[in-house]
Order: sequence, then C-alpha cells, then structure tokens
Amino acid sequence: MTIKILFSANNENWKRYKAPLQDALDNKSLDYELGRTITPCEVDYIIYAPSSSLQDFSPYAKLKAVLNLWAGVEGVTNNKTLKVPLARMVDSGLTDGMVEWVTGHTLRHHLGIDKHIHGQDGIWRSYVPPLAKDRIVTILGLGTLGTACGIALKRLGFNVRGWSRREKRVDGIICFYGDDQVDSSLMDADIVVLLLPDTPLTQNILNQHTLNLLKRGAFVLNPGRGPLIDDDALLAALDSGQIEHATLDVFRIEPLPQNHQYWSNNKVTVIPHKASETRPKTASQVIAMNIERAENGQELLYLVDRENGY
Repeated sequence: MTIKILFSANNENWKRYKAPLQDALDNKSLDYELGRTITPCEVDYIIYAPSSSLQDFSPYAKLKAVLNLWAGVEGVTNNKTLKVPLARMVDSGLTDGMVEWVTGHTLRHHLGIDKHIHGQDGIWRSYVPPLAKDRIVTILGLGTLGTACGIALKRLGFNVRGWSRREKRVDGIICFYGDDQVDSSLMDADIVVLLLPDTPLTQNILNQHTLNLLKRGAFVLNPGRGPLIDDDALLAALDSGQIEHATLDVFRIEPLPQNHQYWSNNKVTVIPHKASETRPKTASQVIAMNIERAENGQELLYLVDRENGY
C-alpha cells in the first residue's frame, strides 16, 4: 500500500527539500506519495515545520507520526490536537554546523580576535590570551548538539563543564545536572554556551543571579533559544562589565526589532538565527530512515518527550 507523506512547510522549503526527500525515500525502496496537498484522511506521515499553517491535526485520522524538520519543537509540543508520536530532527549536518559555530566563536573570544579586528587605529596592542586549558567553558544543555560541542572544545584544550536537567556522563567533561547544580556549573566560568530547549523550566536560566556567578569579563554565546536569557539582566551585566561580550544568534522576537537595544550595543554581536541550519540532504535521510523504521514496526528515533518539551 502506498505511504502518503504530507510536506507541511512553506514553498521555499518545498523547493529545497523535494528532490533530497525523493532521493532518500527512493533509496529505502518505499512505495510512497509525497506532496503538499494530500487529502487529510489519507495521510500517514507529516513532515512538519512549526511555522506551518497546519495547526489542527484532528482531520488526519490515519496519521502515524509527525516528523519535525528542525531541532526545535517548542512550536508544536503543546498542540492538543497532536495525538501521535512527534520526532525532532537530529541531523549530522545540523550538528556539524553547530560545532563549527560554537568552536569558532569560543576561539574568537578566547583569542581576543575582536580587539584586533576593531582595533585598526594605529595602537599596538599587546594582549596575550591565556591557554585554552586555563579557560572554563560551561555548556548549558548536553543534548546531541551540546555534547558534540563540548567534546570538540575539550579536544581544543578547554576546561569544559556541562549542565543538563538529568544526569549525564561525557568523557572529558565535568557534568552537572538538576536545578541545584546550575550555580556550580556556572561558577567562575569564562565562557557560557546556551544549547537548551525553550521550556518553562529553562526560560531565563541566564538571569541577574546566574550572570553574576560567571567570572568578571566573561562571554555569553547563545545559539540555543532566545528566552533562555533575561535580556534586561544581560544588558545590565554588559553595562557593568560583568559580561564583556554577548554573541547572540536567537531572540525572543525574530527578526530582532530594529529598535532593540542589542543592535546599538557594541558589546553585542547580533547574528540572524544562522548558527546552524538543517541540511536538506542529511535531514531527508533521517526522515526516510524514520519512516522506514515505523513501517517495519520499529520505534521512531529522536522521539519528543511531550511532558518535558524536548
């Protein structure tokens, strides 16, 4: 029987994903129909972008699973009409891109590269950075992306700590977990990287209290989610010198409004949500693999825990 797969995302994404998805599904020798206008009662799987106009899953009586195109699922986890399994995207291209972004900006701040890029004014600066082993980097979030970034930074010699909601063990990384260990993970850190999902329990995890735990003159990198940071507290910490610089890729409102204080603050680097993107070729392979697994009676990979929101 033909598997009916609905692609529920915008036109631009359909153009990018159509051919890679067809190739990946063909390679699995699946009998399928892939499209954007399949009759709801016939749909078996939905490939889904949370920005999709599809918000009511009730008409999809045969639906077996929703396969998210992106890593972030906060836009769909609380949808009460979604009764079937939801799988988030864990894509090697997304992971590799995030590792490159995090290591690149960590090295940028560690080496003081901005001092020279913005210091072409005839002044001979004698800044010498400490060695990586003398820098504490704390990663808040030890999921697939956070763990990969932590391992990469450890290989570069950094003193890496990680924090997660549940206990985890990663070779070479000092691991903390649970609400009562957040402070310990951040104490005297030189650089903090946020790679947590956006849930009620993670919002404003960087706030006045936790920012003051960092070493004075620390750096903040946020390629995770905008609501992880209390914006007013961060701006105050930047003004006081507690935080030397914040490189931010995600925000509470996107695109970031033109009148937002981050744009005019020379201690902030605004990046337009480009830390890492899902790559159509590798993401399509993940989706095809999951559909094949489901059709063979196997559990989907990367299932979302709806109660925890990730």
